[in-house]
Amino acid sequence: MSRPSEPAAHTPREGSDEWHSLAEHLVCVAHYAKVNAEKFDAGIFGYWAGLLHDIGKFGEEFQKYLWQAHLAVRGKGAPPKRGSVQHAIHGAIVARSAYHAQFPKLGTTAQGSELAWPILNHHGGLQELNDVETRLVAGMNAPEVRSVVADAAGQFPDLKRLMLEIPQLPPFESQHSREFFIRMLLSVLVDADHTDTEAWMSPEKYAQRRIDFSNLSELGDTLRENHQAFMQSAESTPVNVARREIYEAVVNNAAAPTGFFKLTVPTGGGKTKAALGFALEHAKAHNLERVVVAIPYTTITQQTADSYRDVLGSDNVLEHHSAINVEDIEGDVLNWQRLATENWNVPVVVTTTVQLFESLFANKTSRVRKLHNLARAVIVLDEVQTLPVKFLNPILDVLSELTSPRYGSSVVLCTATQPALNEGLGFPRLANIIELAPNPEHYFQTLTRVEYEIQIDTPLSWQGVAEEMRSAEQVLCIVNLKQHARELFEALDDPEALHLSTAMTPEHRRQVLASIKLRLKQRQPCRVVSTQLVEAGVDLDFPFVMRALGPLDSIVQAAGRCNREGKLTGNDGTALGRVLVFKPEDHRTPPGFYATASREAEILLKKNANLNSASIFEDYFRTLYMELAERDAEGIQALRKGFDYPTVADRFRMIGDDMEPAVVRKRSPEHVDALLAQGINRFTMRQLQPYTVNVFNGQTKRLQQQGFLMRPTPESEGIWIWTGDYDPKFGVVERYDADRSVF
Repeated sequence: MSRPSEPAAHTPREGSDEWHSLAEHLVCVAHYAKVNAEKFDAGIFGYWAGLLHDIGKFGEEFQKYLWQAHLAVRGKGAPPKRGSVQHAIHGAIVARSAYHAQFPKLGTTAQGSELAWPILNHHGGLQELNDVETRLVAGMNAPEVRSVVADAAGQFPDLKRLMLEIPQLPPFESQHSREFFIRMLLSVLVDADHTDTEAWMSPEKYAQRRIDFSNLSELGDTLRENHQAFMQSAESTPVNVARREIYEAVVNNAAAPTGFFKLTVPTGGGKTKAALGFALEHAKAHNLERVVVAIPYTTITQQTADSYRDVLGSDNVLEHHSAINVEDIEGDVLNWQRLATENWNVPVVVTTTVQLFESLFANKTSRVRKLHNLARAVIVLDEVQTLPVKFLNPILDVLSELTSPRYGSSVVLCTATQPALNEGLGFPRLANIIELAPNPEHYFQTLTRVEYEIQIDTPLSWQGVAEEMRSAEQVLCIVNLKQHARELFEALDDPEALHLSTAMTPEHRRQVLASIKLRLKQRQPCRVVSTQLVEAGVDLDFPFVMRALGPLDSIVQAAGRCNREGKLTGNDGTALGRVLVFKPEDHRTPPGFYATASREAEILLKKNANLNSASIFEDYFRTLYMELAERDAEGIQALRKGFDYPTVADRFRMIGDDMEPAVVRKRSPEHVDALLAQGINRFTMRQLQPYTVNVFNGQTKRLQQQGFLMRPTPESEGIWIWTGDYDPKFGVVERYDADRSVF
């Protein structure tokens, strides 16, 4: 065991006495970062960020720190305190000083710090402007820092070139563009640093990262052949004819320039496959690198990922969201998929809108690492009407940035209920949005498969709704609240009926959905009471759907679960499904925008709005977005303009932080206990997610006092164990045979 003969970046890996050369690490990270950043014409900035990021490790203090850490691993002393010796400030100061030496007219608000910022924050995550400026100024005046920089320049001659060759910063359209560039440059640096470090410290893990994926052109050919074979074998129904026409027209638009697109297709019109077909062909036409499909609900995400894997192969599709159960993934696929969630270096990613957008506004390096792979990509946003309106402005701003010439991506907005996302909202790049579907209004009429009955003038009791449900063998009723679902289910009093809500664990809901699909397929009785979780994108086909009064798009999405395949038959060979919109006597909805949208829907329905028309949504959403809703309720854009990355990350929560997960042991005791025994970390949390429900923070103290909640360990935070009962119909209940209160 000996000290390194030259400055080291990392201690020897386990079982070795060979040190990781610092000079070699800097050069490798520089080249990795250069390649990553070239996707958005920032290769030289990536290169210098990589070369500078660890020059503080040339200092004697850091080398002593590494030696002490190495001795501790060998049992020859106490380990040093992690992070006790700075090493990022040095490269940040060199970058900042070089810019201000060559370009003295630079201002102070982030200018000149675009390169320094990622270097300084490549471990701790993006910090706010004042913190960065304070640390840089203090570091420039610290003799020990200046001494290490001098040592580094003496030992690593490439650093001397920087003062003469540092590139001119790119022009930015706005401070928001500058803020986003810093975020993307950090992504490039973090991914490069982690990749090279992993290759040294964990070569077996590094070897599991796959690079032998099919290219997007090959995947496009595979999808095209699959679609042709399917359409040749499919029954020649009006629905299938329309799906073929829509698919071909959409794919034929693939050569259009990159930018914003929308795909307005009625429910059941095949938009999921058409969107993927366009994305793959568009990527081929413009040499783009990946397709990212973001979906609002985990149930649809799983359904979509399964359908894509069936066609493209499981080794080309990454499914990334909190509800994925790694037990469902077999063999070596698990290893590369787990690693690929870190940086999305995969041809096709299927994720949730929560994962996508919370990463785009995050400040932690683990979340930011994947962002550079959104450059030169096709980003498909399914069920785009579900984007949270209170974050709409910041979301549209970053999407506009990604579609700019610098990043060269395309964004496809998919839905049957297309919101009014256009330049009127203040985003010029939306002015030239291209509709991919051929004549949406024509297909809304051609694919009319339901007849709406609007009964909102006279409210219905739950007994009245239950009586209506009992009149049909197969019926789905969607309500606005979990409490309403429970009350209606009990009024229905049908032992064969099924219930769906978020009071049930995700794996329980998947089982119920599978049972529903089987009953429908076998034409068995099937009465279902559900909250909104099934109304968008879930592949169900009922002859009769009831929907409690709610937002207009929710009503039409619910109708998409009715006569979806157009196979109902009447005396003339065809028949329309029945959709009954009713107003409960206890008419309540979730608060906020949902309630506002419900009131606007009621106004339109009383004016006999045509729900089988695509045009109704233009006026509906325009009113909501322009007159009734706050599109940046958390002030994200002002915070971004001020480069306050931590507060942006804290406030941009698509799922509010007023809830915490509770693990339900009773769903799978042995498996859950085995996971808990491994400790609570990011990996076990992901595996536990299929067995969790969310509990409001305002209820946790009472539930804990009453013995329904406990922490896995006394020091655990952010997760509970549910010790109350679990009803096989309703999910979590405080007492199985008492009031059955659910969350």
